[in-house]
Amino acid sequence: MILQPKSQVIPQNFEEFLLWEPVDGFKYEWNDGEIIRFEKMKKKHLVIVRILNRLFLTTTAHRNGGELMTEQDVMLTGIQMRRPDLAYFSGSQIDKSIGAEEPIPEFIIEIVSPTDDATKVEEKLAEYFKSSVKVVWHIYPDNEVVYVYTSRKQVTICTDTDICSASPVLADFDISVNDLFALPV
Repeated sequence: MILQPKSQVIPQNFEEFLLWEPVDGFKYEWNDGEIIRFEKMKKKHLVIVRILNRLFLTTTAHRNGGELMTEQDVMLTGIQMRRPDLAYFSGSQIDKSIGAEEPIPEFIIEIVSPTDDATKVEEKLAEYFKSSVKVVWHIYPDNEVVYVYTSRKQVTICTDTDICSASPVLADFDISVNDLFALPV
């Protein structure tokens, strides 16, 4: 299903999509000709992103030039451009991306909203693992639960004091669910 912004012509191909600047305040992904609209981050999501970014600043990967980037375009295949909420890129991936190489992050975080379609969330998960992502976190803020996937079949469901880990990609990036959902002081 193609979702149309109110005041612009819809791109008909991927090249047009890359040049497209929607003016309706939404963000979009491209999946084999399908334009997928998604909502802006909610305020609670911003707090979670801040907590995760501050945690990332303490990692060896950050000291080695890696970055945890928000809503970065990720080309999973020649026909799939996704925009995960957070994606980890190593320093060498970032350096190589200056050329034509499209880096695929090994660690992705999606903050799942009540309005997200469960089927679409699962499709994206399958796409991520098909394209060499090694760890995916699905964070459910309203339920204060985190699903940590290391494959489509291997998932750890974390609540309360459970530790969410980005290992084996980032051995020193882990946080308890309680700390992830802690209210700012």
